[in-house]
Amino acid sequence: MLTQKDESGRMSKPIVRVAVAGISIGITVMILTIAVVQGFQDEIRNKVTGFGAHIQISPYDSNFSLETDSLNRNQPTVEALKSFPGIRHIQPFAIKAGIIKSKDQLLGVMLKGIDKDFDWEFFGKNLKEGEVFTFADTTGDRVLISEYMANKLELAVGKKVKMFFLSDGRSRARSFTISGIYNTGLTEGYDDKFVLCDMRQVQTLNHWDSSKVAGFEVLLDETLPVDDGKRLTELTARINDEIDYSLVAENIRDLTPAIFSWLDVLDTNALIIIVLMIFVGMINMISALMILILDRTNMIGTLKALGAKNWLVMKIFLRNGGRMIVIGTIIGNVAGLGLCFLQKYTGLVGLDEESYYVKVVPIHIVWSDLLLLNISTVIICTLALLLPAMLVTKISPVRALRFS
Repeated sequence: MLTQKDESGRMSKPIVRVAVAGISIGITVMILTIAVVQGFQDEIRNKVTGFGAHIQISPYDSNFSLETDSLNRNQPTVEALKSFPGIRHIQPFAIKAGIIKSKDQLLGVMLKGIDKDFDWEFFGKNLKEGEVFTFADTTGDRVLISEYMANKLELAVGKKVKMFFLSDGRSRARSFTISGIYNTGLTEGYDDKFVLCDMRQVQTLNHWDSSKVAGFEVLLDETLPVDDGKRLTELTARINDEIDYSLVAENIRDLTPAIFSWLDVLDTNALIIIVLMIFVGMINMISALMILILDRTNMIGTLKALGAKNWLVMKIFLRNGGRMIVIGTIIGNVAGLGLCFLQKYTGLVGLDEESYYVKVVPIHIVWSDLLLLNISTVIICTLALLLPAMLVTKISPVRALRFS
């Protein structure tokens, strides 16, 4: 029925090809949309949490200036959080605002002091030159700067760099040696801002003793993904219930609402594309089945004259329409997944890193989402076939055979 000529000499095969191609293209576009959006969201989230951790604990009365309050690093309630399910690591940090000066350039930065137990995984992956610094017995002068800073200030690994800080109303200068250069792609607010150093340098600049820090960073494992806003909010609330009243915990979604609101908008865009593709597939299948029914009017009349009921004839067309949907879905999956794997392992399509924060189009395939997409498409498009199939009930066997 789908491949042979009917008695009028017209071909059903081109109609079938158009219908199958429409479903295939729609499935391919939907798979690419989901994989790219998910990949892009994961990349940005991982970069933001790599800089600021999933949750930060700081003094409750911290102001919004660049000069942060201090707290004692020996916090029993914070130490107890390490036994919480989902929490992978807790590390202290300290912050000091300053200015980097080169020969003819000035750049305002945040000197972030870290300790021996700092998790280097994120910066290790994004290190471009040099190496991460180690913590010697004496106060180290080695720092990690971004590629953006290095290019702007004409700095390189091994060179000395001078930074100025405001302390007690006076300007204080410090010289540091560049240990390594990192590049995360998050230029605005991150790569153009943070310089990593030994925490003891910040403690000295802030006139703190070794027991004082600005706060703690809480890193989560994969059982509590940052894209799960509800679970992250619940864990943050639970941490606030457990820690001392003088402390407050804030998750990364609250600390950087603009970025996560932007990422959430991408979900809406993806949903719009998926709905449009499914709608186009429905219209395509309805049109194809209507043409097939009109092409087979004489066959319908003959079957009815032989005693076939309307539902029996409808099932013939519904089954053939379902075959077209399944074939199109299979082809679409092969094409969509093929393009996804090609991009994932070759990075064929690149992006402007300054605008999109990534160098290549990221791909992340969530198999559960892919399965749901396929099942939903097949079911919705199959149900849509009921509408054109109702045309069978309007065809009279007498009229059909009279004009055969």
